[in-house]
Amino acid sequence: MDILFNKCRPEELGDNFFHLINNEWMLITAGDTKGFNTMTASWGTTGVLWNKPVAVCFIRPHRHTFLFAEKQEGFTLSFFDHRYREVLDYCGTHSGRDIDKAAQTGLRSIQTPLGNIAFEQARLVLDCKKLYADFLKPENFTIQEIAAKNYPKKDFHRFYIGEIAGCWVRKEEV
Repeated sequence: MDILFNKCRPEELGDNFFHLINNEWMLITAGDTKGFNTMTASWGTTGVLWNKPVAVCFIRPHRHTFLFAEKQEGFTLSFFDHRYREVLDYCGTHSGRDIDKAAQTGLRSIQTPLGNIAFEQARLVLDCKKLYADFLKPENFTIQEIAAKNYPKKDFHRFYIGEIAGCWVRKEEV
């Protein structure tokens, strides 16, 4: 990764993650060089927990990426510039069970120092080591309308809290 990306500390990033995640989206990728899947997400968060920089992503059990996230010790969150909006749209509307999303979109996978998978074209990669995972539980919603509106099929997300163990910014972005 050192050829394409500069390593930095998460605290050094100037990005607005509210905007990035909600408006520009991200790819959640789990797996390794033997097999991986990626999916587009517009829900997630970053911050500090247990004195560590963390990222939290959410994956529904029916998503193909879920199987990889369950097996792996980590995941990546990859952010792209606006030129890749169609790629992100494609990765969010097609299943990796049926097609090779990277091959279909031209994304080139690379292995991170943690052994996770990211993409050469990303402008920012958060390389995460899983610390905690659990399902959202309907009985724990303090506002039941949120559960009713977002989970009419009762397919509650599993969330993964990952320590941001590597933060990579594309060299021309620095």
